[in-house]
Amino acid sequence: MKRRLLLQASTAAALGAARIARASATRFKFNLGWRFEASAAGFLLAQNRGYYRDAGLDVSIDTGNGSAAAISLVASGAYDAASADLASMIEFGVRNPGGGLKAVAIQYDLNPNAVIARKGGPIRGPADFAGKTILGQPFNASRKLFPVFAKAQGFDASGVRWENVEPGTGDMRFAKGDFDAAAYFYFTGLLNLKARGVDLSTLDVYRFSDYGMKSYGNGLVAGPGAMANAGAMKAFVAASTRGWLDAIADPAAGAAAVKAREPLVTEALEAERLRMIVDGTMKTAQTRANGWGAALPSRIQATVDETVGAFGLPSTLGLEQVWTDAFLPAASERRLRG
Repeated sequence: MKRRLLLQASTAAALGAARIARASATRFKFNLGWRFEASAAGFLLAQNRGYYRDAGLDVSIDTGNGSAAAISLVASGAYDAASADLASMIEFGVRNPGGGLKAVAIQYDLNPNAVIARKGGPIRGPADFAGKTILGQPFNASRKLFPVFAKAQGFDASGVRWENVEPGTGDMRFAKGDFDAAAYFYFTGLLNLKARGVDLSTLDVYRFSDYGMKSYGNGLVAGPGAMANAGAMKAFVAASTRGWLDAIADPAAGAAAVKAREPLVTEALEAERLRMIVDGTMKTAQTRANGWGAALPSRIQATVDETVGAFGLPSTLGLEQVWTDAFLPAASERRLRG
């Protein structure tokens, strides 16, 4: 009886301590900008392994509906930060002066925007996209940045006919051959089409970063209110960095973290997608030299310039309005492993 009472007392004490810890932790709301899939792996791994908790944060991670929506949620204060396309953030900043949103870490060092076409079809090279029909919704970053790709290849983007079809339906119709090409983040498009039965060896991928684009891809975008709490923001970026370094080193663990959060995903497919993300956007010469999350001023400037040109924006932003490295952990804590 005494042993049972001691066990009950110790259990109650542990639960009480856990409640106190949760109560004293700083709440932090993060929006993924998309679904629970491989692009979320580093954040979910950080949460599963307790990195946020150990940093004194109580982090909630929610799905989103694209970068533009995620940025609006951060701007409104509904979320402290989001994973979002920097081009969408810059567009929002130009159209909403004084909004104060900034990127505090770079997620994709190489931009994943792309167009995908079938081999043997009417598109045999970049210039062949002129005048063709491409699947891509108005909010689609690859569609919005297509003029950067077109300009670099020397053709007029205005002749392209865009098909605005819901993404799931669009995947099925592209698989059936209804469109000449489709605009996607390359790792989203390839794996979605594979899930629809498309043989990836039958596709050509035109990644904008391979054809002249210098822009960064997604970054961690934060609002001014969240950045005012410098301690919490630094803790979030540091813990997220740990999670992404783990996912880069062990994509299987990253995919398992996605599966743990969303049981409906196919773990093997997300592991494959994560390897595409890691190899195609993160394991770069610049990331190896400067660490995950870092940015070069010249590339931030290129991201601003390419966005302003592609979106036809009426004005531009200075680097200090777009990027800050004030919340990054030390370089030694951001190095890739292996």
